[in-house]
Amino acid sequence: MRADRLLSLLLLLQNRGRMTAPELAAALEVSVRTVYRDIEALGASGVPVHADRGPAGGYRLMDGYRTRLTGLTDTEADSLFLAGTPGPAQDLGLGADLAAARLKLQAALPAALADRARRLEGRFHLDATAWFRDADPVPHLARIAQAVWDQRVLVVGYRRWNGEERTGRALHPLGLVLKGGIWYLVASGAGAGAGAGAGAGAAAGTGDTRGIRVRTYRVSRFQDVDTVPEGFERPAGFDLAAYWEESARRLNDALHHQTALVRLSPRGRRLLPLQFGAAGARALADAEPVDPADPDGWVLVRLSVEVRSVAVGDLLRLGTEAEVLGPPELRRALADTVAALAERYC
Repeated sequence: MRADRLLSLLLLLQNRGRMTAPELAAALEVSVRTVYRDIEALGASGVPVHADRGPAGGYRLMDGYRTRLTGLTDTEADSLFLAGTPGPAQDLGLGADLAAARLKLQAALPAALADRARRLEGRFHLDATAWFRDADPVPHLARIAQAVWDQRVLVVGYRRWNGEERTGRALHPLGLVLKGGIWYLVASGAGAGAGAGAGAGAAAGTGDTRGIRVRTYRVSRFQDVDTVPEGFERPAGFDLAAYWEESARRLNDALHHQTALVRLSPRGRRLLPLQFGAAGARALADAEPVDPADPDGWVLVRLSVEVRSVAVGDLLRLGTEAEVLGPPELRRALADTVAALAERYC
C-alpha cells in the first residue's frame, strides 16, 4: 500500500540521512519514477524533504526534523521484541543497554501493543547456540566490537584451525557476525592472511572488495587483542551482509565438492538429515529404491560430502545403517578405517 511505502520512505530518510533516488528505489523495491512521486507526496503532506543537487546530492530531511514512533502494527511491534536476544547483546557488553531500550520502547507503545509485547516475551525465547555445544569463550569480543565501531586498527594474536599461532597481525575490523552461536570477525588489512579454517566450524571465507582482501576470523581463536590509535578507511561500498552471504556460499561449495553414492536402511534414512542437515534432506528427496522388491526398504541416495578425511568420519556416524558404494576411493578409505578399528578393538 502507498501509505506504508510513504512511511517506509520517511523512516529511511530519518535513519540513514541523505539518500539518492536510485538508493531509495532499491530499498523500497519500486521504480525511481515512483520515488519521485512519493517524495512529492511527502512534501505536499508537510514533511520537509530537501533535494540536494549535483553528483553528491540526494534527498534528506531538514535538520532537526524527526517523526515519532507511531503506526506500528501488532506484528511489527512483536518483531521488535524478538529482534534482540539478550545473550549476544550481553557478549557485546550491551546487555543493560538492551534491557533499558526494551523498557523505553515498551513504555512508548500504546497499551494494547505493550500488552502484546509482554505476552510475547512470556511465550517465545530465542536461543542462538547450537545443541550440545557450549558457547565459545570470547573474552576479547567487547574490545573487538569497540574497534569495529570506532574504525580502529587491531593488532592480534590468532590461533588458526590447525593449531598454528600468528602474532602481531594488523587487521582492519569491518564487522561482527553471530552464526550458530559462534562469533566471527570480518576484517581486512595488511597481513590479514590467516583466515578461519574450513572443516573446523569456521566460516573460512575470503573475498575481494575493489582490490582489498577481506577474510573471516573466529573470535574465540584470538589469543590477544590490542587496539592502536590508528584509524582506517572502510572499503567503499562494503556490505557486511552481502559479503557474509557470498562467503558462506563459497565455503559450502568448497566443502561439498564431491558426491557419495550411499545405500541406506530405513533407519539410516531417518538418521541422514540429523547427521548431514540440509544436504541429507536434499539427498533423501531424490532417493531411489535399491530393489522395488526389497522387503527391508533400502534406498540409494547421492549425498554431497566434504573432503575425504572429513567425509569418512561423517559417514561412519551412520554405522551399519549405511553402505558407501562410491566413489571407489571413498569406499576404500572407509574400509581401511573400519579395518583399523576392528584390529584395535579385537
